[in-house]
Amino acid sequence: MPLTRKAYRAAILHSIADPAEVGIEASYEYFEDGLLVIDDGKISALGHASELLPTLPADIEINHYQDALITPGFIDTHIHLPQTGMVGSYGEQLLDWLNTYTFPCESQFGDKAHADEVADIFIKELLRNGTTTALVFGSVHPQSVNSFFEAAEKLNLRMIAGKVMMDRNAPDYLVDTAESSYVDSKALIERWHGKGRLHYAVTPRFAPTSTPEQLTLAGQLLTEYPDLYMQTHISENLKEIEWVKELFPERKGYLDVYDHYQLLGERSVFAHGVHLCDEECARLAETGSAISFCPTSNLFLGSGLFNLPMAEKHKLNVGLGTDVGGGTSFSLLQTLNEAYKVMQLQGARLSPFKSLYLATLGGARALRLEDKIGNLQPGSDADFLVLDYNATPLLSYRLKQSNNIAETLFVLMTLGDDRTVQQTYAAGTLVHQR
Repeated sequence: MPLTRKAYRAAILHSIADPAEVGIEASYEYFEDGLLVIDDGKISALGHASELLPTLPADIEINHYQDALITPGFIDTHIHLPQTGMVGSYGEQLLDWLNTYTFPCESQFGDKAHADEVADIFIKELLRNGTTTALVFGSVHPQSVNSFFEAAEKLNLRMIAGKVMMDRNAPDYLVDTAESSYVDSKALIERWHGKGRLHYAVTPRFAPTSTPEQLTLAGQLLTEYPDLYMQTHISENLKEIEWVKELFPERKGYLDVYDHYQLLGERSVFAHGVHLCDEECARLAETGSAISFCPTSNLFLGSGLFNLPMAEKHKLNVGLGTDVGGGTSFSLLQTLNEAYKVMQLQGARLSPFKSLYLATLGGARALRLEDKIGNLQPGSDADFLVLDYNATPLLSYRLKQSNNIAETLFVLMTLGDDRTVQQTYAAGTLVHQR
């Protein structure tokens, strides 16, 4: 079979390191007139168009974009598939919000037709917003994960998901048992983990909704399948933290509950971490675990402000999460808009290059996938976006005043949304066209 080779010409920008570790200038590569060459779904070359064009065959197809920026696909490290239908629900903080809105909404996912319909809407929204990889919570029903993976597999997307494990402190219609959650998760792992570009995540919802027996079995799954992911929530809300102390009085804190059941590790991602202390950040970093920073949700539910500088001090891996439906947008551009404000409220700055890092390479590192996604290095999967400088009249006018790529990037993150994403590519295939 002949290679399917294509080239894409535009301004091109990607992160190559964390600005907190190497400084801003050494953290990215920018090609004002760049060329990205794709062979069979992988990136084979990246550089200045003037240098690469002479090396290509005369008949190669070149897509040339004016007034556009090519970046890696965005990576959402925390989002809930079954909450798509309740995004933007009024008036509650975390625990009341779960009971009032979330649990009734999630109860519908035992029905295959419903799960299929929402999976289709959910994936289209991700791709419309330029998200090419997401770490996804299903519902307690295995069907939610089957429907999601079936839809993702058709498009050859790199996605990670898991069935929620929840055997207490939730409505009767929505709980599993320690044993059934283990058996159901195992069946999903056998069917989906490592199939194409799909991965499975063991998914206890959060400590209050799992018995010690269930958490033990979650840890056992991670031992049985060493390259699985683990996702859950931690230290999102002060009442939640108090509740964990009441339920697990023998543990020294919220993180220690997960630590005790052997749920920390290189592929473990903990959502929120708004109220972590220094000692907990150090322990997360020591075990190679990651945090998903969910600013939109943390503001919407009144949970608090994530301390990114503290995480950086401990060299803790941090990705970005929309946390739909606690978050109110599938857009990681809009999520970065909120992240900037969260830092401002704490007297800290979030540079546009750190923002780019969080949405791409930082997320890939949190997921231990930086050799495959999150950047545009040759050898990586060809998951990338075309961002349109003229997506809206205001964006177009504002970017004409921009003096450099830092300013352009920051404006895209403050004024940009799904309309800014002109095209989304996954493994070299066009999966969304605005």
